[in-house]
Amino acid sequence: MIKLLDTSGGNTKLAKNNKDVLIRSAGLSMMPDDDLCVFRWIAACALECLRYSGRGRFNAVMAARQAKSDLFHADPEAFLKQLIHEITLFEKLCNKSGVECWVRLNVFSDVRWELAAYAIPQMFPNINFYDYTKHAHRLKKKLPDNYSLMFSYSKAPEYQKYVEIALQTDVPISVVFYGPMPDTFLGREVVNGDVSDILNLSQKGKIIGLTYKVVKAVAGEEKIDPLKSNFIVDTTRIPLLNAA
Repeated sequence: MIKLLDTSGGNTKLAKNNKDVLIRSAGLSMMPDDDLCVFRWIAACALECLRYSGRGRFNAVMAARQAKSDLFHADPEAFLKQLIHEITLFEKLCNKSGVECWVRLNVFSDVRWELAAYAIPQMFPNINFYDYTKHAHRLKKKLPDNYSLMFSYSKAPEYQKYVEIALQTDVPISVVFYGPMPDTFLGREVVNGDVSDILNLSQKGKIIGLTYKVVKAVAGEEKIDPLKSNFIVDTTRIPLLNAA
């Protein structure tokens, strides 16, 4: 059975959280597809997805992520059994080390883990679960007390109705900026989100500003132009975007 949960802190999306010696975070990194990330084309982030950034540029890492996705689809029962086992071990490790236990199950995916078919957060009430999501309707539903979400922004036209739903809540909204971060965006204060996702969760009613990380093109993929991307906000053109 392949290992599902990254508990080493090696993933760049998790490493910034693990700088805090009082917590330890783990993550599930699957290769996104149209089932695991259903809004990726509506939000126009499929090509800009950071699945190939950081360690994702290595073939072995991409293969491991794809293997997890394949198992999820081919044998969901075995997948969940293995995931539950690994989370159980991680919780024991955190308890033994005397640190807070944090788990991000959607490092690159957008699975609704709170649903009865999975109910992973409900099984582990003493673990803090968190995710970024493009499922705006999740923000208005009752989540388990130990599961927190942040909304992921895109300026893609078809996605704007979901952005409006998110703006009706106080859930933090993450925005990827190319260039200097503005003071405000969508009428909300912008805070630096590159320090810690754990800190970002507490920024209610604010924009979580994330700096665009250059994603190198891989074989068969078109190189991303951040100036043409719907998922990335070019701050040099903010007056045209009515950012305030």
